[in-house]
Formats: sequence, structure tokens, C-alpha cells
Amino acid sequence: MRTSIFKDLQDPILFKKQLLAWGNQFREVVFLDSNNYPDTYSSYDCVCAVDAFTSIKTDYHNVFEDLKQYQSQTRDWLFGYLSYDLKNDTEDLVSNNQDGLHFPDLFFFQPKKLFLLKGNQLEICYLNMCDDEVEFDFENIRFQILDFRFQIANLKIEQQISKEKYLEKVSEILTHIHRGDIYEANFCMEFFAKNTEINPIEIYHKLNAISEPPFAVYFKNNTNYLLSASPERYLKKEGTKVISQPIKGTSKRFSDTIKDEKSKLELSQNTKERSENIMIVDLVRNDLSHTATKGSVQVSALCEIHTFKQVHQMISTIISEVLHTTSPVDIIKSTFPMGSMTGAPKISAMKIIEDLEETKRGLYSGAIGYFTPTGNFDFNVVIRSILYNSDEKYVSFSVGSAITAASNPENEYEECLLKAVAMLSVLKNS
Repeated sequence: MRTSIFKDLQDPILFKKQLLAWGNQFREVVFLDSNNYPDTYSSYDCVCAVDAFTSIKTDYHNVFEDLKQYQSQTRDWLFGYLSYDLKNDTEDLVSNNQDGLHFPDLFFFQPKKLFLLKGNQLEICYLNMCDDEVEFDFENIRFQILDFRFQIANLKIEQQISKEKYLEKVSEILTHIHRGDIYEANFCMEFFAKNTEINPIEIYHKLNAISEPPFAVYFKNNTNYLLSASPERYLKKEGTKVISQPIKGTSKRFSDTIKDEKSKLELSQNTKERSENIMIVDLVRNDLSHTATKGSVQVSALCEIHTFKQVHQMISTIISEVLHTTSPVDIIKSTFPMGSMTGAPKISAMKIIEDLEETKRGLYSGAIGYFTPTGNFDFNVVIRSILYNSDEKYVSFSVGSAITAASNPENEYEECLLKAVAMLSVLKNS
């Protein structure tokens, strides 16, 4: 069904930029970049899929069954996203908050043209219907002219929830926690700009340069765009092994080495951040147990500190084993949405945050990634991301933090602003 051709590259970093510039001509694009971050579980340094041969686009009704059928019938590479509101398919939940973006709840496509980069070796993987175009396309990519003069968009960014309102809402969540309704809730707020236009590929490059995250994404589906600097893996399946790596716990980076090491050490010893992380680890262990073979769910790393350009993060790794016959979509269905973006217990937390948040999350805190022909998959968590609907002329990004019994509303607000810095800096000249 596909033809693979291998090329050795002299300058993979330059080629990645040329590949995205070339790929952006197509209606559908998924460009995934690890930014050479040291990731034990990474399969590729960069993946680019363009030009849909088939696709699925739907709302949340019966969505996992539809995706399961599509994945099992195509048995090919599939790229796309799952929005947070797919929770309404698996649980008795709703999403009635306002939505300025109007993305479909789910979108996946089978690309005609696929590029897989690892080290200096590039695999070009085209459907047989267009494999005669490989050499022509490869030469076009190599001769792409790049323009790196970035202009800051200087948009008028508005905050959906004022600081005063945010503090009130966090206090309400704390009341729920003290009453025993939940242990933890991830509460989010949106920043947005209306009646505006941006150059998505320029904004992506700028955002990626600031953050250099391991799960960067440039996504395009006609007029819908995701420009993501995500540091977090949601879920990966490799053979019979399933890996989840939730992030909970954030601290600032400093240019001063001593201050930076102190910030990192304080995060590792922060009892509030550790308790947040451990609560989500327990939730993920429970989620994975629904499809895992008996006794196979293990925590391979607990509360490790990982350093990124903007922040230090506390990350845990939970792994499980599944049977060869277990559907990859069933694994995702039993763990979605990811615990790091909901809270615990998951259903109660989702109900409470739905009532208190003022914007429909949509693709934010969902996942984007791919399935392989053999049923493996790798998906990130859509955070530290800018969403854009060029038809609606609406730009949006959201940030959140985990509220626990030990939370101070002012500190949670400051954590949200810290997470917003990268997106604000590429959208607003201040």
C-alpha cells in the first residue's frame, strides 16, 4: 500500500524547516518535532504527514466506535486529534460553555505523503498512488527558500476570567475539596483575540524557538490550526507496552545557574507539587488497569524533574502491558481525557470544572498524534498551545493549574501566568 524510500540528510535541522515550509501548501498537515529532546521512548525526531487520502471528522456522539472502525479498516498511518469534549461520549457529561473556535470534536486523516526522520536518516513513505512523486517532492523540499524574519503579531489579547473571578472560582473548588467531593481539579482559563489574523507558520516557529519542547506540533486542517509547544506525552503504545507520562508541578527557570538549580531543587522537595503529581499517578494507574494484563501496571519513575527552556516540570512515568489483541482505540478510550488535565476522582472533577470554567476546552487539553499500521500510537497533551480558526478570525490559548487542599489561589493564578508567558510573547508586543 505504501512505498518507502530512504535518504541520508546532511543537515536534518535545516531539512525539518524546509519540510514544514513545503508541507504547508496542503489542506491537511501534521508536523511533529521532538526538538532533539532526550526522550527514552521517542520513535522519531520528526514526523510530517500531509494531504488526506481518507479522513474522519465528527462530533463526540459514538466517536470512539467510529474511530475504532476507521482505524481497524484502514490499517495505515493515521494522524489527528481527540478534543477534550470526547469525555461526553464515555461519561454522562456535557460541554455547554462558549466556544469561539468551532473545531470538530475529532479529526483524523490517512496521509498520501509521510516523512519519518530519525537522526540523519529520512524515510519517505508515500501511498502507491503517488509514489512516482517522491523524487520531485524531495528536490522541491531541499530547495525551499526560508524567511526567518518574524513579526510579532501584537494582538489585543483578552482574558476570559479576571483575576478577581479566578480567585473566587478557585476558592469554590477548595470548598469542594474540603467537603470531600474531590481531591484535585485542574482548572483552566482562556486568553483570546477576536477579529484578527495571524500567520500560523510564523507563530509556530517563534513559539517553538522559545520553548523547544519534545512534543511540538504544527497542525492544519484547512482553516483550523494548532501551534503547540507541548512538553507532555499523554499516551504511547509500542508493541504490547503502554506508556503514560503525566506532568504535575512547575517552577521557573533562571538565567543565574545557582538560582535555577535552587528552583529545580525546591520543586523536587515541594510537598504540595509532589502530592498533586502522586494523585494523578494513582488515577493513571487505575485508568491503565482497565486494559492492562494482570499485575503489569508499574510506576517506572515517580516525580522526576525535567528541565525545559521556559520551566522545570515534575513528570512521572507509568507503564503497563496489554494483550496483542487489545484494540489501540480501547486503550485510549479507557484513559481519556488524561488525568493531568482533569483531576481526581476524574468524573466528579470534570463536572465541577465544567461548571466553573467559562470556555469550552475543545482541542485544548485534548491530544494530537498518530496511529501506525500495526496499531502502535503516540499522542501528546495539547497544552502550551495556540489555536486559530482563520474563518472565524479567532485566536485562543488556555492555561491551567491543579487545585488541591494545599493550594493558595494567588499562587495558582501566578502559575497560570507563568505558563502563559511563551504564548503571550509571540502574540503580543509586550
